[in-house]
Amino acid sequence: MARELTHTDADALIAQYIAPHPSDRGLANYWLVDAGIQVWAIIAFLEANGGDVDAVAAMFEIPRTQVEAVQAFYSRHHAVIDDRIAQNRFE
Repeated sequence: MARELTHTDADALIAQYIAPHPSDRGLANYWLVDAGIQVWAIIAFLEANGGDVDAVAAMFEIPRTQVEAVQAFYSRHHAVIDDRIAQNRFE
């Protein structure tokens, strides 16, 4: 389960870890810069793993704080990211 973040904490995590993808700048394709993993992919794995942040962090070999940054970004842009996940299921 993710810890509760203040708006300021969420802003800081997003700014630190998440940015537009260099080849596709749409919100649906933002990514974790250090890890090179798109936000939608991590959210899809979170959903598939019952929201287990620690399990997903271990699976992608990234710190828990990066998964929390993804969740914070998702909370602000969920409709676009959900559409990207659905699109990926049909590709």
